[in-house]
Amino acid sequence: MFTNAGTSSFTTFLSRVAPEMLPGRRPLPPGMAADLAPHATTIVAISAADGVVMAGDRRATMGNLIAQRDIEKVHPADAYSLVGIAGTAGIGIELMRLFQVELEHYEKIEGAMLSLDGKANRLASMIRGNLGAAMQGLAVVPLFAGFDLAAADPTRAGRIFSFDVTGGPYEETGYDAIGSGSLFAKSALKKRFRVGLSVDDATRLAVEALYDAADDDTATGGPDLTRRIYPVVMTATAEGTRRLTDAETAAIAEGVVAGRMENPGG
Repeated sequence: MFTNAGTSSFTTFLSRVAPEMLPGRRPLPPGMAADLAPHATTIVAISAADGVVMAGDRRATMGNLIAQRDIEKVHPADAYSLVGIAGTAGIGIELMRLFQVELEHYEKIEGAMLSLDGKANRLASMIRGNLGAAMQGLAVVPLFAGFDLAAADPTRAGRIFSFDVTGGPYEETGYDAIGSGSLFAKSALKKRFRVGLSVDDATRLAVEALYDAADDDTATGGPDLTRRIYPVVMTATAEGTRRLTDAETAAIAEGVVAGRMENPGG
């Protein structure tokens, strides 16, 4: 079976060979389990003229405790797409890694890259497979975005998809946010977003939205100037995915903090 996969879906192959390895197939004890594992919080994504920007804060929480200060919630899904996770951190990281393998496996078997819509649908089916655990409090809700190589208009090639716990995929227009601080992040983006933003402007806007989320949501971590922990910011453009360096992110975050020192309300 390992020398002849027989399917372009790694998830389907794994369900035949070792179904117990899939996140949603593991048996769980009865009752709610939401407080047993760290939770990842806020992710934002913004469409720009040249692609899409995704950023995530670095805090993970367990109830009223900070479980981790430097967790990374935004990752490349493949060469032209990004995925950010919110919800149960351990399952989210596992789901994200499985999704990366899913896309790589498809390319190796089919010799071609999935369309952006196809990638979103594959991720939706994987989320649906975790529904049983989600009903017991171990939910994962990712945010998916990427550069659509087949887009008729290159200025609208940056696309964003959100999901619910049942796996429903929804394409968003302009921007979106997920996690406990998403209400505040989207409120900030609503006032500042404009169609045709440059990638640099969208990056600054994403960091500002995370700052606003951290200002009102205790589970979202703001820029930590003392420990030099800043948001993870990634872009997806025609040149591929790119993570901003620590120095680049630090300059943006410190600029946002300096601006708020003069005008705390934004």
